Amino acid sequence: MPSQYRPQILGWIGDLDKGSKNISGADDRLLYANDNYCAFLRKTSSDQIFYLCISLICIIGSFFLIPSLTYSLPSCKNKAIYFLLLAGLVCSILILYVMIPELYQNLFTRRGCPIIFNRKTNKVYINESYFFNFTSFKNPIHFLQPNKKRIKEYDWVDLHGVVVHNFSTYSLNTTILMVCEPGTHKTIDHVLLDPQRNGIGSYQVWGWVNNFMCFNDLISLNDGKYTWEQETPFKKDIIQDQGWPEWMVEAFNALSPEHLSEIKQKYHVQ
Repeated sequence: MPSQYRPQILGWIGDLDKGSKNISGADDRLLYANDNYCAFLRKTSSDQIFYLCISLICIIGSFFLIPSLTYSLPSCKNKAIYFLLLAGLVCSILILYVMIPELYQNLFTRRGCPIIFNRKTNKVYINESYFFNFTSFKNPIHFLQPNKKRIKEYDWVDLHGVVVHNFSTYSLNTTILMVCEPGTHKTIDHVLLDPQRNGIGSYQVWGWVNNFMCFNDLISLNDGKYTWEQETPFKKDIIQDQGWPEWMVEAFNALSPEHLSEIKQKYHVQ
């Protein structure tokens, strides 16, 4: 059965149910949690370094190949070799087009690119590189803005989990949050929640977040890297100097929708 969310994304495996009592495991992704909000890591340092190296190798290789192939094409008389060179040129351009966003997202993703869930206002916050996404195809004009960011506030009710296959040789799965128009299954945005997990692990962070948002006692607020008493060190190490708007940092701890409205009025946020 296909996904209920449209348009369906490539590599779709299944839609995830919301609610409490899900299989949950914060693993090493949970950074911090208190009674108001939790923060999940989405990019480990080792992953950043590995994919940064891969993207650099591919980009440098493409920069060498493209001029060489372009120079060789006009003088090639053999049709078979000509089409082979042409195919190589097209592939090199496509690799460059895909790997530049990969380079940017690993180069400009800072401190794990946390995603914040407030269970008392049912809001979700992200502050990430524009290129930090599970899709590679971006407007080439934005390649000239390598540090371009997107800072968003979402309603939890409009976010729906799906698991997709990343087509790697290791059969790793990724959990994506489909951002839908209110009350519909029409997807208007995507948010990466939990990348590159094996099997049942693909569902555990989703389960932990759901249990947290439902105030379920199955999870512990001390499961993360920082215990619930360590909010100040968490914000200093992870949030500070990363371009989070001041109102949003205060909104992490909003106690109700009314309290959130007061914070937004205080900072003149529409």
